[in-house]
Amino acid sequence: MTSFDMRGPAPSPDEPEPDGPPAVETLPEGATVDLIQERADSHIDEVLDQLDTDLVGLATVKTRIREIAALLLIDRLRARFGLSASRPNLHMCFTGSPGTGKTTVAMRLAELLHRLGYLRRGHLVAVTRDDLVGQYVGHTAPKTKEVVKRAMGGVLFIDEAYYLYRTENERDYGQESIEILLQMMENDRDDIVVVLAGYRDRMDSFFASNPGMSSRIAHHIDFPDYSEEELAAIGDMMLRDAGYRLGAETVPVFREYLRRRQEQPRFANARSVRNALERARLRHAGRLLAAGDRVGIEELTTLQPEDFLGSRVFDSA
Repeated sequence: MTSFDMRGPAPSPDEPEPDGPPAVETLPEGATVDLIQERADSHIDEVLDQLDTDLVGLATVKTRIREIAALLLIDRLRARFGLSASRPNLHMCFTGSPGTGKTTVAMRLAELLHRLGYLRRGHLVAVTRDDLVGQYVGHTAPKTKEVVKRAMGGVLFIDEAYYLYRTENERDYGQESIEILLQMMENDRDDIVVVLAGYRDRMDSFFASNPGMSSRIAHHIDFPDYSEEELAAIGDMMLRDAGYRLGAETVPVFREYLRRRQEQPRFANARSVRNALERARLRHAGRLLAAGDRVGIEELTTLQPEDFLGSRVFDSA
């Protein structure tokens, strides 16, 4: 996977840094604040509502993000009263199967932390091992440091982070990248948040082999697999966004597809749903062209059973 930055590249040294939140005036003893107004002024609910719009289900994940947002908002108010409010450790680990929304949540987290004044830029830089670890001596440090530089002021999301450490290869350069990341997570914790992601069991093994990394992670959030109902809802949302719908006879066929696909290897939750719909659109387009009939909006927007029944998922039927 190639790294990507959800908000564009980091500014060059000649460009001014984006303005952070305005300085907050310390309140006198005996003053009070309106929490409802403070919450509204922070605009965090816009981000949290967008998270609900972006992702179906994930109630426990969304609750945890809301709790973190509440803590940071209250800490900001405590600081205005001169109360001790040292910056909390915000480095996190997201565990779960592919397609469960980890990258999307990380993107909204970056925006949330920016609005609350904990990150300067609020962008997301998502990478894998290949973006951090070199293949020869002297290559890893520059690669890792360049990624860290781009991520400063935002969130660095490292997918399948356990691949950074390969115990079976004593000449592997991943440990060098880990050491740089550990130093950055400690020394630059006021200017960057690191989110490690991957399967839960593999991340547990990674932390067992790298106690220094484990000690720097404050929040462990597990992303459960989607239920069949949630997958169907995700499919409906994707279809609406693309301007399609399922015909009445197609709904049970699509649900049967989901049941069968969940039982197969390499099922990737929402990603598998998206792939299934893309292939159904291909069959739909081919079917219409092959028929050569006159078509209207109904035909152009409605997926029929045969658009799914052509999948290999049904080959065993």
